[in-house]
Amino acid sequence: MRAIHFNFLIIIVFNCTYSFGQFNPQQQKRLDSLGKILNNPESHDTSKAETCVKLSEMLYTSNNDTLKPLCKKAKAISEKGLINPENEAVEGKFLYILSHAYNNLGYINSREGNTDSAFYYYEKSIEVQEKIHDTLGVANTYNNMAFIYYQQGKIPKALELFHESLKLKEQLKELKTLSHAYSNIGAIHRDLQNDSLALYYYKKGLKLRKQVGDKRGVSNSYNNIAVMMKDIQHGIDFHKKALQIRIEINNEPGIASSYNNIGNAYIKLGNLEKAEEHVSKSLPISYRIGSKKGIASSKNLLAKIYFLQKKFKKAKQYGEESLALAQETEDVIKIKDASQILSNIYEKMGSGIKALEMYKLQSLMQDSLDGKAAQKASAQEQAKYEYETQKAIDDAEHSKQIIIEQEEKQRQKIISIAVGIGLVLVVLFLVFVFNRLQITKKQKIVIESQKQEVEEQKRLVEHQKDEVEEAHKEITDSINYAERIQRSFLATDDILNENLNEHFVFFQPKEAVSGDFYWAGKLPNNQFAMVNADSTGHGVPGAIMSILNISSIEKAIEKGLKTPSDIFNDTRKTIIDRLKKDGSEEGGKDGMDASIIVFDFENNKFSYTAAQNPIWVIRNGEVIKIKPEKMPVGKHDHDSIPFVGGKFETQKGDQVYTLTDGYQDQFGGPKGKKFMIKKMREYVLSVSHLPMKEQHQKIKDTFNTWMGDLEQIDDVCVIGVKV
Repeated sequence: MRAIHFNFLIIIVFNCTYSFGQFNPQQQKRLDSLGKILNNPESHDTSKAETCVKLSEMLYTSNNDTLKPLCKKAKAISEKGLINPENEAVEGKFLYILSHAYNNLGYINSREGNTDSAFYYYEKSIEVQEKIHDTLGVANTYNNMAFIYYQQGKIPKALELFHESLKLKEQLKELKTLSHAYSNIGAIHRDLQNDSLALYYYKKGLKLRKQVGDKRGVSNSYNNIAVMMKDIQHGIDFHKKALQIRIEINNEPGIASSYNNIGNAYIKLGNLEKAEEHVSKSLPISYRIGSKKGIASSKNLLAKIYFLQKKFKKAKQYGEESLALAQETEDVIKIKDASQILSNIYEKMGSGIKALEMYKLQSLMQDSLDGKAAQKASAQEQAKYEYETQKAIDDAEHSKQIIIEQEEKQRQKIISIAVGIGLVLVVLFLVFVFNRLQITKKQKIVIESQKQEVEEQKRLVEHQKDEVEEAHKEITDSINYAERIQRSFLATDDILNENLNEHFVFFQPKEAVSGDFYWAGKLPNNQFAMVNADSTGHGVPGAIMSILNISSIEKAIEKGLKTPSDIFNDTRKTIIDRLKKDGSEEGGKDGMDASIIVFDFENNKFSYTAAQNPIWVIRNGEVIKIKPEKMPVGKHDHDSIPFVGGKFETQKGDQVYTLTDGYQDQFGGPKGKKFMIKKMREYVLSVSHLPMKEQHQKIKDTFNTWMGDLEQIDDVCVIGVKV
């Protein structure tokens, strides 16, 4: 059966080669050699999976229907081989191949405009690359993810990832991929109108590409520099140089892009006949390779040409088709271009309302590209890069220390109520430990000095027993008091009942005090905020951390912050600043995994930010999963990346659930296994038709039944709200 399957795959590969041109003899020989490996039933699975990856890289510029079967096959073979690998070397090979398959699937989905799927595969690729210490692979994947953010107009995120990629490549001295990083950063600075920086990076990229003989890269550099030229005819000459190389190496996406660029240049020169000739060559290539973004670009240019030719009906058709594709692929730049030409077309056709609508859309897209946030991010990232490459580190560190000391002197609040309570608890425990040491010391002296006095020994033992019981009572009283203090920080039934309709809170700490907590309160704009969080640790340490976290959230809200992302970003900064004093070299890395929802009941929606912990919405018997951002509220390796969050339109009857990880991580059941997140989601869905009060009881009973006689391993908090 395996031989037949691979024969079918070979037919797919070589039948599709006809659609994108002829290979030179050396390439065809290589293709034939790879085909024999796939077609040989004796080939090892690692060879077959690796061959699929190599074929997909050879056919990189082909259509998606050709590439997908190869990448999916490589993924399937590798995942199967990792279930029970023969040895460590084979496992490593499968992991390396799997990372390439994931990365290629990310590229294919990006080209099709499926950005969510693209990010999914890129993140999976990074997980594997980090596991096998493939630094170059991580750098390349960062680069690919940054390019999607760039196309979406999310310039700060794009710059962040481009610079992360650039630093890794400079460490490795990987010239070819380093040249790509320079060119990508140059493209962003070009869009932000930082022309000097753009040309600086473009020229660095071109120099390296010529040095390593990267024809594809050289053609891209010619194209980038041509776009920057004020002399349009001179720019066309450079575009034609790029086109000549792309035809030579059979780079179909690049060929389509060059035809569009030349056509756009002729539009600027007023030569509409030449412009239409070149754009019309680009469009069928984009259709053939399945590039929705390429199709959108070509149709936008044709709309401009027909508009200038006063063929308004035809221009309108191409403009609307271009806008639809741009919105489907979430390409901010192409949405801006399409809405701009459509605004002009509608105005000429007498559709004033539509013209105004398109003008507003164009302005919105332009703001997202040229906004202050993007300009600020550009300046910050460039300064960061230049700073990190300076050699005068000692002077910089000295200056930094002075700034830190000045900021420390200006702080008005040195200690919060959370830290105070924490210190009280610590002191209580230290007193107890010291007391126990003193008792033990006294006991030893008494036993050594009065070995023969049996009655005195009995008296001492009884005395010791009384003291242990008294000490135990003191500890119990202290923990109960700490539990009451922590309870005072949690959301009360009154505030929940006053602001929410039907709801429940299943809160079951592992011990008397908890690292999990739930908090709620009104914001300055009168909207209602609700937090469900899992602090680092559980028991007394977790409780101390939870009080610090709650205090930091309340501090952010007292500043007037209203959006979930702003609240969590400020909370994270406060937590990091406070834990710097823990005495460690890098400062404490504690914090919380949490979700915050801000309900706008008046407008039937809520905004949110999910840090590690998910949010579920059940509507009409289906679960809508709101994926969390993969970073905690606290110090970690990427704590400079801001939380983004999002918004959700609600409908009457929607049920919103937030949770920590204690429920699904609990061991139990007949085989003593974890409950697991998927099983929990299915169980919540199965009881969602019941009133919230009954849901609460069933979720609680199911958890305790599952746990049985086993120990509860973590704090648990599940919240349900019916809109």
